[in-house]
Amino acid sequence: MDKKIMLENLVREAHEKGLFNGTWLYAEHGEIISKGAVGFRDPEDRLPMQEDSIFDLASVSKQFTAAAIVLLARKGLVGLEDEITKYFPGLPYPGVTVRQLLTHTGGVPDYFDDINWLIGIWEKEGRIPDNRDVLRFLCEGEAEPYFAPGDGFEYSNSDYCLLALIVEQVSGIPFEVFLRKNIFEPAGMNSTAVCHVRRDGWPSDDFVRALVLEDGRYILPDVSENDYGVIAEDGTNGDGNVYSNIFDLLTWDRVLREGKLLTCEEQQLMYTPVMLNSGEVFEDEAGGYGFGWEIRNDGELGLIVAHGGWHKGSYAQYERFLDSDGLLILLYCRDPQDSHAGDDFIEGIRDIIRGKEPRPFLTLEERMVKDPDRSAWESFCGKYAHEEGDTFYPDEVFLRDGDLYVKWMRGGGRGFRWKLYPLGDNEFAIKKFDFTIRFGDGQLTCFDEVYKKL
Repeated sequence: MDKKIMLENLVREAHEKGLFNGTWLYAEHGEIISKGAVGFRDPEDRLPMQEDSIFDLASVSKQFTAAAIVLLARKGLVGLEDEITKYFPGLPYPGVTVRQLLTHTGGVPDYFDDINWLIGIWEKEGRIPDNRDVLRFLCEGEAEPYFAPGDGFEYSNSDYCLLALIVEQVSGIPFEVFLRKNIFEPAGMNSTAVCHVRRDGWPSDDFVRALVLEDGRYILPDVSENDYGVIAEDGTNGDGNVYSNIFDLLTWDRVLREGKLLTCEEQQLMYTPVMLNSGEVFEDEAGGYGFGWEIRNDGELGLIVAHGGWHKGSYAQYERFLDSDGLLILLYCRDPQDSHAGDDFIEGIRDIIRGKEPRPFLTLEERMVKDPDRSAWESFCGKYAHEEGDTFYPDEVFLRDGDLYVKWMRGGGRGFRWKLYPLGDNEFAIKKFDFTIRFGDGQLTCFDEVYKKL
């Protein structure tokens, strides 16, 4: 089979279905098998996407923060078993170690749980918050720890903001400068940097503009009713805000593979899944977690270390196949028009990498019941109750022009309005996220959570 042709065909089909607008690269043994760019990099569709376009890596950035800590640990400036109160005496989470920050096992709350706190700084003080504000949120807020240190795993962006502050504290230089001088420049990643584009401006048109899908149209998250917090989130370091392109990320893969920056022993430490206090190795649907890397074993491809990233229209997928020496990079900058089909598209790429025919990906229009029974739909309409403190919940179901919609609240926004596509008599799906909603007995069920109709 010709992987190059199959990958190109699959990507272009995904682009035509509104699932992918960006750049991709697949390599084996450091040699590029397939690469390309589709779509546009600006909101007006005037600037075609380029192969060297620069994207927000979102949480793929975390591996660089982890690498910075490992480099400082090599010099004896940071101890992995150091309690973080050594660096932040006022932090009300005693017993949490640097290692537990790296592996999301310290129980430190994610500042995204109360993003309105940072948005308030931006709106009231007229400035974009930074990591010191995240630290202040943790010190002055009332957020309880998720669990005792080492007892569980809960992904927390706060962990990596604290790690970036530790890097600054022990190195004596800004985090952005440390990564540039100690990782990006030595690795030869000349198009990669920590950037705060809404605070400091866009460096060039090579930087793509991410767009979110709202009410059926693409808009900048800055003017979205729900995603405008992207401005307040622009000042943090460690958890995101590294910008790069497919070629620099290929270079990073080779630098790691050849042990030029991090030794094989240091990388082995980073690629070891975390063990909880119970003695069990943590693993979920994504696999285990090491230092800024998700870790899983594939029956055909062997050991894979990877990380995904998402941030208000920006998407990144970075997968390194360690045993077979392969690399997959997907960078895109617009919400997929159908998240379920978008997930199947990525799985189709993995099928091709395994040497198989890619699975088909069907949009909701192709999957939905074509002539559904609407007789019960009016009974689904109304307001639904939720628990106090919920930040992501269904608020109201209503009919519009004969179709069923749900208003879904997230954080402090005004709520998404999503069309519901019938998959059965009482089961529906939406395009924004790959989950289903079921109605019955005066209630709505989603994510195994039950919401009673008021």
